[in-house]
Amino acid sequence: MRTVVLTMKASVIEMFLVLLVTGVHSNKETSKKIKRPKFTVPQINCDVKAGKIINPEFIVKCPAGCQDPKFHVYGTDVYASYSSVCGAAVHSGVLDNSGGKILVRKVAGLSGYKGSYSNGVQSLSLPRWRESFIVLESKPKKGVTYPSALTYSSSKSPAAQAGETTKAYQRPPIPATTAQPVTLMQLLAVTVAVATPTILPRPSPSAASTTSIGRPEPVGHRSQEMDLWSTTTYTSSQNRPGADPGRVPKEELSTQSLEPVSLGDPNCKIDLSFLIDGSTSIGKRRFRIQKQLLAGVAQALDIGPAGPLMGVVQYGDNPATHFNLKTHMNSRDLKTAIEKITQRGGLSNVGRAISFVTKNFFSKANGNRSSAPNVVVVMVDGWPTDKVEEASRLARESGINIFFITIEGAAENEKQYVVEPNFANKAVCRTNGFYSFHVQSWFGLHKTLQPLVKRVCDTDRLACSKTCLNSADIGFVIDGSSSVGTGNFRTVLQFVTNLTKEFEISDTDTRVGAVQYTYEQRLEFGFDQYSSKPDILNAIKRVGYWSGGTSTGAAINFALEQLFKKSKPNKRKLMILITDGRSYDDVRIPAMAAHLKGVITYAIGVAWAAQEELEVIATHPARDHSFFVDEFDNLYQYVPRIIQNICTEFNSQPRN
Repeated sequence: MRTVVLTMKASVIEMFLVLLVTGVHSNKETSKKIKRPKFTVPQINCDVKAGKIINPEFIVKCPAGCQDPKFHVYGTDVYASYSSVCGAAVHSGVLDNSGGKILVRKVAGLSGYKGSYSNGVQSLSLPRWRESFIVLESKPKKGVTYPSALTYSSSKSPAAQAGETTKAYQRPPIPATTAQPVTLMQLLAVTVAVATPTILPRPSPSAASTTSIGRPEPVGHRSQEMDLWSTTTYTSSQNRPGADPGRVPKEELSTQSLEPVSLGDPNCKIDLSFLIDGSTSIGKRRFRIQKQLLAGVAQALDIGPAGPLMGVVQYGDNPATHFNLKTHMNSRDLKTAIEKITQRGGLSNVGRAISFVTKNFFSKANGNRSSAPNVVVVMVDGWPTDKVEEASRLARESGINIFFITIEGAAENEKQYVVEPNFANKAVCRTNGFYSFHVQSWFGLHKTLQPLVKRVCDTDRLACSKTCLNSADIGFVIDGSSSVGTGNFRTVLQFVTNLTKEFEISDTDTRVGAVQYTYEQRLEFGFDQYSSKPDILNAIKRVGYWSGGTSTGAAINFALEQLFKKSKPNKRKLMILITDGRSYDDVRIPAMAAHLKGVITYAIGVAWAAQEELEVIATHPARDHSFFVDEFDNLYQYVPRIIQNICTEFNSQPRN
C-alpha cells in the first residue's frame, strides 16, 4: 500500500513539473509571438507630396537629387502639404541633395506661405492651404511609434513606385513581459489587439464636387500642441487625372480645427537665445526671479515653427546649453523646461558665454533658421568677471543682435573690481538705449518683460541681422604694372583670396568683382559672373599677370563704370585698390567721383607707393582706409585689420 502511495505521489509531482515547464515554455513562446516588430524606414520618391500621406507624423528616407526645380515646394520653414516632402527637406537644410532620413510632422494650414531661395531650392509663395508640415531631423521621440509603411490617400501609392508595400496604419501590438504568468483571458485579449487594425476614417460619399477627409489620431503624446485632427473641405479637381503637378489647383478651402493650434507668431519670427546668469553670487532667490522672467517671456512669445523659437544657455565659470532652438516648439513645453533649470554656480564669465553662443548655438543642427534674425538676451547680476567687448564684436559681425539686461550693479566701493567699465555699451549693437535695460533691483525685473518682448519682436529695428560680411559688392582694383613682377603679383592675388574668404558669397549676399590695370584696364570678372565662394576663389587664381605702366586714376574711373555701375541699390559698395607705386595720372578727381557715388575706398600701398596718394584715394578718415607695407610678403598681416575696419564702419552706420 505504501508503495502505491509513493508511486501516485511521484506521478503527481511529475505531472506538476510537466505542466510547469509547459506553462513557462508557453509564456516564452507567447512573448516571442507578440514581440514589437522591428521598425523599418519607408522609402519615398522626390515627387511625393506630404498631402498624399495620411499619417500625421512619420519618418521616411529620401533619395538623392531632390533639389531639382521640378519638385515643387511652397513656403519657408512651414510648408504647404502640396509640396514635395523631400524637396522641402532640402530647402529647410535638414537634408542635402544626397538624400537621407527625415522626420515629418503634419500641422494646421496657414493663411499664407512665403517663398524663398535656400540650399539650392527655390520655394514658391501660396496664399493659403488646408494643411501644412514641418521637417525635422530623424530623431524618434520616446513614446512615439512611427509606421514602417505609410498610408496614402489614393490606391495608387507613390511608395509602391519605390518598392514599398502600402498597408493600413496599425497600432503596435502590446508587448508582454516574461516576469508575469499569462492567463488564458490575457492571451485572448492580446490576440484580439494584434488581430484588429486601427480603423482609419475614409472619405464619406458626397456630391461629385466635394470630398471630406478626416485624419487619424497620432500615436504617442502631443508634445508639440499640434492639431493632428482636422476636417477639410476642398474640390475633387486636385486628384483629377492629368493634372499639372507644377500648378496649384484653384480650390475653395476651409479648415476647421477641433483644438486650438499655434504655429507661432509669424510677426515675431526670431531665433532667440537667453544667456542666464548662474554664478554663485546671484543666490538661489534671485536665480528663481530670473527664471520667472524667462517663463514670462516664453508665455508672452507665441512659440512655434512659423514664429519665435527660444533656447537657454546658462553661464558661470563655463557656459552650457540647457536646450536649443528646436528642443521645444510651443510655449507650454518651454515654460515646463525653464522650471526645471538648476543653478550651476561659479564666476560670471559673460564674454566666454557670448563666444560660446556665437560659435555653437546658432547652427542648423541646433535649429537655426536662415530666414529668422538671431537674437541674444544677456542677463547680468552686477558685472562680468571677464571682458565682453571683443566677444560681442565678433557676435555682432556674425549677425547676432545682442540685448543686455543688467540688474543692480557695482556699489561705489566695488567698482575697482569691475573688469571692463561700461561693458554693456561696448557689447550691444547700438548705444541708443534700444538694446540695453538696467534694473535697479531684482524685485523690479518683471517690469522689463513687456518692453523686452516688444523690442526683440521688432524685426525692422534688429540692426545686426544684416552683417558686414553678407551685404556688400566688393571690387578689387589690382595693379599689374611691370614693377610688381610675376611672383609678387601671385602674392597680391593670395591677399585678395584671403580677404574674399572672410565674406559670405552668393547672389543675395556679398558679391565680388575684379579689375587689373596698367596703362590700360581689364575687367577680370564682374559682380554677377560668379555666385559661390569656390567659383570666386578659382576665378582669382586664374587672373593672369599683365605688366605695363601705372595709371591708377584711369583704373578707378574704369572700376566705377564697369563694376560699381552694376552694383545693386541695397548693397554697400567697397573698392579695395592695391598698388606698388605712384600713379602716372591724376587720382584726385577719380577718387572724389568714387566718394560722391558712395563707394567706400580702401587703398593699400606696397614698396614705392606714395603715402599722400593713398590718403587721397582712401575714404575719410584716411587712417582707417589706407594702409602701407614695405614688402609684398607682409600684405597678409593687414587682412584682419581691414575686415575689422569694414565691420566696425558697417556697425556704426544707421540702417534699417
